[in-house]
Amino acid sequence: MNSGFTLAVVEGLLPYRRSLILVTHVLLVAFAYFLAFLLRFEFSVPADGWEIFFTTLPVLVLIRASVFAWFHLYGGLWRYVSMYDIRGILKAVTLSSLLFVVVALGIFADGFPRSVLVLDWVLCLALVGGVRLGIRALRESAGRQSPASGKRALVVGGGDAGEILMREMGRNPTLNYEVVGFVDDDPRKQQRRIHGIEVVGTVDQLSALSQSHKVQEILIAVPSATGEQNRRIFQYCRESGIPFKTVPALPDLLRGAAKIGQLREVKPEDLLGRDAVQMDLGRLRAELQGKRILVTGAGGSIGAELCRQLAAFEPEMLLLFDRAESSLYFIDLEIRRAHPSLKVVPIVGDILDRQQVEEVIQTYAPAFLYHAAAYKHVPLMEEHPLRAIQNNVFGTEVVAAAARLGGVKKFVLISTDKAVQPVSIMGMTKRVAEDLLQTYNGGSTSFVAVRFGNVLGSDGSVLPLFKWQIAAGGPITVTDPDATRYFMLLSEAAQLVIQAGAMGQCGEVFFLDMGAPIRILDMTQNLIRLSGLEPDRDISLELIGLRPGERLREELVREKEELITSEHKNIFMVKNHHFAVEAFRQDIEVLRRLVAARDREGAVTQIKAMASRY
Repeated sequence: MNSGFTLAVVEGLLPYRRSLILVTHVLLVAFAYFLAFLLRFEFSVPADGWEIFFTTLPVLVLIRASVFAWFHLYGGLWRYVSMYDIRGILKAVTLSSLLFVVVALGIFADGFPRSVLVLDWVLCLALVGGVRLGIRALRESAGRQSPASGKRALVVGGGDAGEILMREMGRNPTLNYEVVGFVDDDPRKQQRRIHGIEVVGTVDQLSALSQSHKVQEILIAVPSATGEQNRRIFQYCRESGIPFKTVPALPDLLRGAAKIGQLREVKPEDLLGRDAVQMDLGRLRAELQGKRILVTGAGGSIGAELCRQLAAFEPEMLLLFDRAESSLYFIDLEIRRAHPSLKVVPIVGDILDRQQVEEVIQTYAPAFLYHAAAYKHVPLMEEHPLRAIQNNVFGTEVVAAAARLGGVKKFVLISTDKAVQPVSIMGMTKRVAEDLLQTYNGGSTSFVAVRFGNVLGSDGSVLPLFKWQIAAGGPITVTDPDATRYFMLLSEAAQLVIQAGAMGQCGEVFFLDMGAPIRILDMTQNLIRLSGLEPDRDISLELIGLRPGERLREELVREKEELITSEHKNIFMVKNHHFAVEAFRQDIEVLRRLVAARDREGAVTQIKAMASRY
């Protein structure tokens, strides 16, 4: 009878499992007690010994059955037995043995063989625990793939995550791998074995080990690694030329959003040139809990991530405002499913509709307003400057004016690093929108702005384009080999906006310390390699030159602005102490008339002048 057939029989009896478990425990307890007497009397039990056995056996069974029930030994799944279950068995068997000692010695004060009590305790532990471990071993043996059927893999990380990954592979047949070795930099682990698999070397030996062990895939099981440690591991993985995957990040594992066996492809953000920035979540909760919050552009990638994170702070109400009804519909469903007790109000609307925006703010009276609605694609805005100005400048004006009129506590504008010394129409509109907020400060509403770098994973970033080009077989178009950009994660972007809302007082512009800028060419080559391909061999690169509105490098601070450190070590503020409010108001009216007259050339000339003047 093979293990697979035996396992099928066992699992077929699952509907009767509680009755079977109880009967099995009774039989195991009785058998352990029987063996204890046989061993005590060297397999020749005298008549008075049998009398003691049969007199006390019902008492022992009753005591053990009651104590086992108290410790919930009848409720666990034996195929998933763990050290927690073994500790429970140890406690249950020990306590029931102590209770039985009192009863047995009370009935047979002088004639009860004391050594039987010790033997029974040991044998009962061995049988009750051993059966569970045997069933688990049987299941894992049946579920494990034969060595020839799985991909040959090296596991990077000989710690807890690597050990758990091995156990998960043993009981999950869909993880079709044959692990041929572990790799770990800890010298104490070298030549040691984890579940029978040897630690064969260190991370810097990955290339040689992959060849010598005929490895087909590398599995990275170091969820707690820092950004610098990950970059080192990924570098050696890429040098080996072997595809690699990683277990989910530690925060996802801790909050239950992922499991150790859910191997994923290494994401481009894993190669971010720094560790992800963490915000002051305690302060943010104190600021936002129980408040009403409005997010414009809630259906966009940044707006949607903002809504996800805001919902976690338990506001009284979350207002989702967007003119794209499909995107709005899906983020509404997502937030409601994740936070069923939160009152979510989706609103289909346009930020240029002054009457509707004012009605929404007057009706719902939000305390915080996050303005993410904007046109962001640089080349498209070069082709449609009037629409960019109308939406990004005058749409912001509509929302800001309605916020001040409606008594909103804080207004946070989503801006961009392209607003600093702007050369693109999109950057200019954001520059003027930042300046526009300066004209509204001074009342009961605080107006602040947040400058983003390129947000990995957002709809407006370069990565969706690169992924699409790779999927199409190339080529990937790169503007200039020396072009660099600042990058940040979508989660960081949303947290920065929320943090700015908590820290902002009046007229500040916030930006994140995003580390050193990254060359677009390097990002592109890494993305190709992460896709299991090789630049220039599998996917060609095509240099197309800078597009209209683009420049080689982005900046974070203008010459006229003063850089100020904030209470958060990774967030900086800038202020413009030379801003001329009245002159700006006159200029904005000129821009308004030019846009209304559909004077494209005049409007572009005016916004260029305004973006460089203030």
